[in-house]
Amino acid sequence: MDLFGINGSEFIVLAVLAVVILGPEKLPEYAKKLANLVKEVRRMANGAKEQLRDEVGDEVADIDWRKLDPRQYDPRRIIKEALVDEFDDAINAAKSAPNAAAAPVRTAIATETQKRTTARGQ
Repeated sequence: MDLFGINGSEFIVLAVLAVVILGPEKLPEYAKKLANLVKEVRRMANGAKEQLRDEVGDEVADIDWRKLDPRQYDPRRIIKEALVDEFDDAINAAKSAPNAAAAPVRTAIATETQKRTTARGQ
């Protein structure tokens, strides 16, 4: 159970600290105030959802909010996928026309060889 990022053992430690700090006579009063606060926050959240649904319409109900969660975006993964996609595109282009990719290189080598041969002959 993970409530507000607090696991079970941390919750027990907080409960013991509350008993020690507040004392057994004030603890029920503060527990009731906390329960009322949680109920009020839930009521406000539900009211905001209903108001948003009324104002925007039913399109909001169909949205998958998990896809829009910014915590799921990892910049390293996004960059890696982009580079891999570009690399795959380059490989596929080279495979589809292997002679076309090598032709400029062959021409450059032939031209350079011809220049050197001509330069030696002079």
